[in-house]
Amino acid sequence: MNQNMMKSSKLNVVAVIPARGGSKGLPGKNRRVLNGKPLLAYSIEAAKACPLIDRVIVTTDDPALVAVAEEYGAEAPFIRPPELAQDDTPTEPVLAHAIEWLEREEGYRTDIVVFFQPTDIFRKKPLVEQVVRRLLEDESLDSVFAAYKTHKNFWRKQDGKCVRLAPDISYGPRQKREALYREDTGLACATRARFIKQGRRLGDRVDLVVTDDVCTGVDIHDEFDFWMAEEILRQGKRTVND
Repeated sequence: MNQNMMKSSKLNVVAVIPARGGSKGLPGKNRRVLNGKPLLAYSIEAAKACPLIDRVIVTTDDPALVAVAEEYGAEAPFIRPPELAQDDTPTEPVLAHAIEWLEREEGYRTDIVVFFQPTDIFRKKPLVEQVVRRLLEDESLDSVFAAYKTHKNFWRKQDGKCVRLAPDISYGPRQKREALYREDTGLACATRARFIKQGRRLGDRVDLVVTDDVCTGVDIHDEFDFWMAEEILRQGKRTVND
């Protein structure tokens, strides 16, 4: 292991983009062409556009996606093991595998992991930079991620009953109600690598970069999602990575 590299005082910021080859809801979705480019390309371009990110790593089990990654300027230095590429594989061990591979095989220390989900494409360039910069500048924080601001009410089913979340927020005019925030880590999420190695996406002390762009809710997992994203782009309703 390169000890000089491991002892460097600079914080190494690595974007990790999980892009599995298989998909039941939308077969081949990560390499499917959306408005002129593969779906995976949008997240690669977002990561490459952030000057605070040092490396962009695509972790995939699919050689075709390796080719897409390299075409758009990302690295795909390994093929993800089959046991980490199943339909029900959580994201967290996939992120951990990527940074542990870099450390083991290259002696490269990752200090901050920036997670991008390929199915979330409606992220603005300033959003990514704010997420990373806030974590770099505040040592007290473990994670910073994108979040969508909403004034809707949320409920869950618990022990056979419907339970309202945040019941202390009273009904009333939208303009006067306290907001809630939807976690959108797939848009952009920066976390200190020690938590990723623990199998966690987020640390204990978090901060939000807030967006009210309704298009951030378009998460492409089926034909309708894909159609909606393509229509938004074709009609110029939103741009991506600008």
